[in-house]
Amino acid sequence: MYKIISPVEAKKIMDSETDIAIIDVREEDELYEGYIENSILVPLDRVESEIEDKVSDKNKKILVYCRSGKRSAVACNIMDSMGYKNIYDFGGIIDWPFEKIL
Repeated sequence: MYKIISPVEAKKIMDSETDIAIIDVREEDELYEGYIENSILVPLDRVESEIEDKVSDKNKKILVYCRSGKRSAVACNIMDSMGYKNIYDFGGIIDWPFEKIL
């Protein structure tokens, strides 16, 4: 089961913890809208086939986002079904009030 957190809570984790993975499940052509520093792009349609290569430790804390929050929820369900234990969905980058890389 994954946890839903706010962008503010996600930012606090990013600022205070080092052993985390930030996963962006948008498509590559959406990056022009900006992305969050240190995030790893794994488009939703490739989560099942690529996430284990990107994050091999199934106990690692994973923060997931997309554009609006719909795809991040789907991705979190996929990762949960694959045995990942520490998944946090913080929704869409459109609600991210902090700095983005453009």
